[in-house]
Amino acid sequence: QVQLVESGGGLVQAGGSLRLSCAASGSIARISSISAMGWYRQAPGKQRELVAVITNSGTTNYADSVKGRFTISRDSAKNTVYLQMNSLKPEDTAVYYCNINTKFPLPYNYWGQGTQVTVSS
Repeated sequence: QVQLVESGGGLVQAGGSLRLSCAASGSIARISSISAMGWYRQAPGKQRELVAVITNSGTTNYADSVKGRFTISRDSAKNTVYLQMNSLKPEDTAVYYCNINTKFPLPYNYWGQGTQVTVSS
């Protein structure tokens, strides 16, 4: 199995910045088969949505609402994915979840426990 531990959430004023981290640990075989790492978020009363994803090749994809403000990156040596969030807006308030896709032994999605991000106006 794989465990994901998130950190970095909190309360920030609009226009501020936060950096989320998510470290994967557990089965070496499964972690070695990670094909993509990403962040999702879920605001109260809304569905969970993709924020950003980064593949093994370094290809990134962002939700339109965060393009130009958020940056996803990964440290493969530390099995960690980061989300740098700048110019935060109140509408970015949500619980942010880390997600990884593994391929061994079968394709599987792992989720973190979630970290709260609150942006005050």
